[in-house]
Amino acid sequence: MTVVREAVKATLRAQTIETPSWGYGNSGTRFKVFAQPGVPRTPWEKLEDAAKVHEFTGVAPKVSLHIPWDEVEDYAALAAYAEDHGLRLGAINANTFQDDAYKLGSVCHPDAHVRRRAVDHLLACVDIMDATGSSDLKLWFADGTNYPGQDDVSARQERLAESLATVYARLGEDQRILLEYKFFEPAFYTTDVPDWGTAYAHCLKLGPKAQVVVDTGHHAPGTNIEFIVALLLREGRLGGFDFNSRFYADDDLMAGAADPFQLFRIMYEVIRGGGLAAETGIAFMLDQCHNIEAKVPAVIRSVMNVQEATAKALLVDHDALASAQRTGDVLAANAVLMDAYATDVRPLLREVRGEAGLNADPVAAYAASGWSEKTATERVGGEQAGWGA
Repeated sequence: MTVVREAVKATLRAQTIETPSWGYGNSGTRFKVFAQPGVPRTPWEKLEDAAKVHEFTGVAPKVSLHIPWDEVEDYAALAAYAEDHGLRLGAINANTFQDDAYKLGSVCHPDAHVRRRAVDHLLACVDIMDATGSSDLKLWFADGTNYPGQDDVSARQERLAESLATVYARLGEDQRILLEYKFFEPAFYTTDVPDWGTAYAHCLKLGPKAQVVVDTGHHAPGTNIEFIVALLLREGRLGGFDFNSRFYADDDLMAGAADPFQLFRIMYEVIRGGGLAAETGIAFMLDQCHNIEAKVPAVIRSVMNVQEATAKALLVDHDALASAQRTGDVLAANAVLMDAYATDVRPLLREVRGEAGLNADPVAAYAASGWSEKTATERVGGEQAGWGA
């Protein structure tokens, strides 16, 4: 048991979770963005907040950028600033959904000039990857239609494929496309990349440097997300996660808030398929907007929730589970998973943090640090970062 415990602790110490720059900015609903005191005004200040998350959790050394939300004149300088704060810049997220030209789509738009505009933006994002040392271009498209007959559904898939191929050809040797899907929103009739199968098909056609991102909030109710994870892992096409939660339709709540058991099941399949190994390159990212809760502690809490799900999944007795599965003992097999999930792993994680020289309670440590009060006092004037709804 001691050997197992030490192995679990070693895996938890090696785990890394990437946080989103936009998670530190103002956000809200379709109707209102709610401002908070101390919110970053620049990408540089976003990195300062992200550094606090890493300082108190010890497992969040990477930050995703969103372009143009995080546009700066000198991306190499931004990467150096991140390094000075103990961070690295992670995925570059493209934005092809906040321009008037994209009302009818971006890379799937019927007008070639609009498609070219969108592709040029994606290529510019690859340039940013070159400057920052980022390896991942993460793509989510709001493209779709609202009414039957609005556009040719098949033709839109062809336009998407052509656009992606142009971007794929621009990638460097160690760069890749991470293609995200969402079954609806904002399009009400068809969405051009609505599910993992569509994303997977496009990635297969593109080549090995194109992989699928599983956003845990982007599925219809009842979808077995862990099955999707297991299949993509088996096929070597799982590029990463966007961890978040949802209850009805949106997808930006804190990871593990809505269904922690689902997050556990997902992490079990990741572990079962060898997805925690560094050579897989799977990116474990958060994709969240904190509308009513304080932002930095919400990100810290989300990181902790992913850690807890991982710790529980690591405690699954694989030998007992395999034995029950071989003999068709349904109840025993289920009990193995339930026993691991029911384990209180918080003392184990407190121990891991203590051994790393961290406070056992990251949220309490952040609250005691005075960072929230400091930023509220100092970040006065200018324009707070946000996605501007």
